[in-house]
Amino acid sequence: MKSASLKVYAVTNRSYLNGQSLPSAVEAALLGGASFIQLREKDGPQVSEEELLADIAEIKKLCRKFQVPFVIDDDVDLAIKCDADGVHVGQKDQDCGEVRKLIGPDKILGVSAQTVEQAKLAEEAGADYLGVGAVFPTSSKSDAVEVPRQTLIDICEAVSIPVVAIGGITADNIGQLKGCGVAGAAVISEIFAAEDITAATKDLGQAVQHMLNDLPTALTIAGSDSSGGAGIQADLKTMITNNVYGMSAITALTAQNTTGVKNVMNVTPEFLRDELDEIFTDIYPDAVKIGMVSEASLIRVIMDRLAYYQAKHVVVDPVMVATSGAKLIDDEAIEVLQEELLPLAELVTPNIPEAEILSGMKITDSQDMEKAAKRIYDQWGSKVLLKGGHAVNDANDLLYDGSIHWIQGKRIDNPNTHGTGCTLSSAIASHLAKGETLLSSVVKAKTYLSQALEAQLDLGHGSGPMNHAFKEKIYR
Repeated sequence: MKSASLKVYAVTNRSYLNGQSLPSAVEAALLGGASFIQLREKDGPQVSEEELLADIAEIKKLCRKFQVPFVIDDDVDLAIKCDADGVHVGQKDQDCGEVRKLIGPDKILGVSAQTVEQAKLAEEAGADYLGVGAVFPTSSKSDAVEVPRQTLIDICEAVSIPVVAIGGITADNIGQLKGCGVAGAAVISEIFAAEDITAATKDLGQAVQHMLNDLPTALTIAGSDSSGGAGIQADLKTMITNNVYGMSAITALTAQNTTGVKNVMNVTPEFLRDELDEIFTDIYPDAVKIGMVSEASLIRVIMDRLAYYQAKHVVVDPVMVATSGAKLIDDEAIEVLQEELLPLAELVTPNIPEAEILSGMKITDSQDMEKAAKRIYDQWGSKVLLKGGHAVNDANDLLYDGSIHWIQGKRIDNPNTHGTGCTLSSAIASHLAKGETLLSSVVKAKTYLSQALEAQLDLGHGSGPMNHAFKEKIYR
């Protein structure tokens, strides 16, 4: 029973029976594909204990027939008395650790949580799953407090047990939870208030399945790295290991390896336009990462198409200057990038030399980083992640979004750093595609990059690539 699906978690409520019995309403939901049944007796008309126990006996038979778990909400004594499959308790009910002792190790224990701390404590105490919400406004629970999307994501990532979203969920809005990491949806009125309970359950189940199967999408617009360590190859590896479906629009082909670049062949503006049109008109990206684009004409095509399709969550990695200090794109391309592309960006991720070009000032210390980031933000309207290093600090990055956020890092002793900028910006775009906040996306992307470097992959004769598929935790 503990391996049962939480996809369609149906919570009963006698207020919506419309003259039919509670067991018949539950049977209709089971016929429609309900995968989990919870008896909730807090709300609606009260019945005698005799009628309640009779209803429970009938519901248990139905759940056994459909091989679906049946749990009682909050009432541990009742769950034990009627030998339900388990119990679900809230934060204001009995301590979940004590509940686990009362019901034993073989029964199902669900726990409501609204914070990461509550979620972790529940898992440690023996919870089998969590109910997190309200994820949308709901009238089913008068004291419901909405849980922000980012908190829902953080909870799903913090625990190893499944999370079911609760509160205000319908077949129409469940798609908004794509990428959060939930295992299913718990509903009351969406099923039991429907005129046709079976049909409503089927509709919800299909919507939940579509949400679960529908990966967030991200697009990288960048050059190809034939050695696989940077460019679109690094971007796509980063996206898939962060549970995002990656797509690419190639701006240039390069012949290169870990020792250097031998040759570059830019695509034509017409070809790049076709690439972008084909992507946006079929699989619309939830986020866009832009890497190195060396020609002004190509930057103008990107700007035009992103504006036309109203692209979301655009992250620009303004690759303009090599680590050695050499300029990689000409002055016209830099001017077009600044004047036309940066105003479309949600975030720009320059290193120190690139930030010096964008801000027009020399950067020698942390105070200069703050001044430069604010200057870029004020001038171009995009938020700024100014990457540390380059002898300014010890791998600490600065996120400026109108406020200053220093994101601490550690210097990792690894000479193989090819593609770090591509990887970081792609990881940020991946988390933005899942609907996370900018700050959370940056923090998680920086953690991912650090772990990829710490894996100490050693390939090639020069500055080699990182291990994007390292064995440690991959962020969902």
